[in-house]
Amino acid sequence: MLSAHILRHILCAAALAVGINLSAQVKPGIEVLRDRGFEGLKGKRVGLLTNPSGVDRQLRSTIDILRENVNLVALYAPEHGVRGDIWAGGKVESGKDEATGLPVYSLYGATRQATPEMLKGVDIVVYDIQDVGSRSYTFISCLGLLMRTCATLGVQVMVLDRPNPLSGLKVEGSLVRDGFFSYVSQYRIPYIYGLTVGELARMINEEGLNCGQTGDQLPLRCSLTVVPMEGWERSMTYEQTGLPWVMPSPNIPYPRSAVCYPCAGLVGEFNNYLNIGIGYTIPFDAFAAEWIDADALKARLDSYNVPGVAWRAVHYTPFYGSSARKLIHGVQYYFTDYQAAPLTLVQFYVMQAVWELYKKNPFELSAGRLGMFNKVCGTDFVSKEFSKRFKVSDIAPYWTADVEDFKTLSKKYYLY
Repeated sequence: MLSAHILRHILCAAALAVGINLSAQVKPGIEVLRDRGFEGLKGKRVGLLTNPSGVDRQLRSTIDILRENVNLVALYAPEHGVRGDIWAGGKVESGKDEATGLPVYSLYGATRQATPEMLKGVDIVVYDIQDVGSRSYTFISCLGLLMRTCATLGVQVMVLDRPNPLSGLKVEGSLVRDGFFSYVSQYRIPYIYGLTVGELARMINEEGLNCGQTGDQLPLRCSLTVVPMEGWERSMTYEQTGLPWVMPSPNIPYPRSAVCYPCAGLVGEFNNYLNIGIGYTIPFDAFAAEWIDADALKARLDSYNVPGVAWRAVHYTPFYGSSARKLIHGVQYYFTDYQAAPLTLVQFYVMQAVWELYKKNPFELSAGRLGMFNKVCGTDFVSKEFSKRFKVSDIAPYWTADVEDFKTLSKKYYLY
């Protein structure tokens, strides 16, 4: 009889030969739903809000899986469209899905909230999109607004759960303040919320957080079902799930891109300032400009001793964008201790270093962008205080003050 050790080596060799990932252990909601015989959808007219990231382990689209097994009657398109063919911020049109002939209703065009007409003849709407774990990513806003309409019409909602690529342990950022609710700050939650999209949907529904973009509407609760994953643990990075990564939007091509998004996305709201890897192969993964001395910037950032973060000098030429075809210089960052690293403050340490070295003020260089920066932050406190001295220490206490209370509240909605 083969020993367990030898058998393990044989299996590893076989896995390499056929491309099997032996770490594969997590079943996303769509696979659990299939295992359950599509319980909750049989005999109903089903709508589906999805994009290319809605796939099973074999990369079969949730659109095709549902179409073959239930009465799928309509598709709903978030930002970038059902098929992911619309660039960031581009208007998504309603129409017909060429592959299936199904009607497609845009939730990122003339309206961002489903109208009663869009849901006519639909009994239940299924949501299946890979989340990125950051509040400003518009898919969770799209889901919440759809839940509001469904609540008013008595249409059921089913969320097929997927991993949070930041893990379920990371929580960072202040809660959204009154006056700063928007499509990129839809809920009174931290910037990094440490929940799967299914857990977040439960929390939104039960805590009355689904109050729309102005934050002053009455909460509405829909009939919500979450189909949980199997095998996911809160400490998991996406690579540990064994699942294939299908980019949920054009600038999130890799699991690391989702992790880097909250580290650099706020800087990305500025123009005439720093390139953050957009237009190159490392979106949200670097900070660079023509006028930066990469070694000097790295040395200054090293001097801050940011927990869990290491820096290296980089030089690259973006393919497109304001820095296209120009050699730019800066830093790329790495995590030496991911759980200790303050993801959202990475960009503020960079801004502090750039100010100390070059006296470059993004709030002055980027005319007209302050409003969007504040919307993404969910407050104007950060921009007001940080722009005075460009010291991370001036905003860190405010930025972290809500975290522990939110963790206590959100634990009520954990599924894993």
